[in-house]
Amino acid sequence: MSTSSRFAVAVHVLTLMAWSDDEPLKSEQVAESVNTNPVVIRRILCDLAEATLVVSQTGAMGGSRLARRAEEITLLDVYQAVNCGGVFSLHRQHPSRHCPVGVNIETVMGEVLDEVNSAVGHVLAKITIRDIVLRLRPCASPAGSKEEKLKLKGESLGVSGDVKQTPGGKTPAHSFRRGHPGSAISDRTGK
Repeated sequence: MSTSSRFAVAVHVLTLMAWSDDEPLKSEQVAESVNTNPVVIRRILCDLAEATLVVSQTGAMGGSRLARRAEEITLLDVYQAVNCGGVFSLHRQHPSRHCPVGVNIETVMGEVLDEVNSAVGHVLAKITIRDIVLRLRPCASPAGSKEEKLKLKGESLGVSGDVKQTPGGKTPAHSFRRGHPGSAISDRTGK
């Protein structure tokens, strides 16, 4: 019995797109950030596009980007787009109808599942992709001119204060900005 990581990966994909400022990202670039195969990303992008959360363009200059502003996409939208189902599943096979527990357990657990899914939905509806970006911002480690760039970017999103540096001076999410030196996301000219 395993749980799916599709929701977490889909949130990662959309957050990376929000972080990349409307620049289309190729599935290979996103896959590098997620540390998975580009095929996995393309499958998730199809679900996100069907839910009108991303738009994609094919070709050399193509890629995918957010279809709406990050503050307009809730985690509930994402959860529903990737068809996560419920928080847990009921029995794969019907329990014994000859057992006093087995005869009614699916009905009772179905009601519990509905309650849990409703609670999860209420929480996810309150959190947007922009919120996830803002939660990541303190994790980014500025260095030199990157600090000013990040600070200015944060101010445009309504974030105030200095960005905290992570242990070891690494830039986990910021390093995936297109054109950033050493970035996993760069254009063909090497910028």
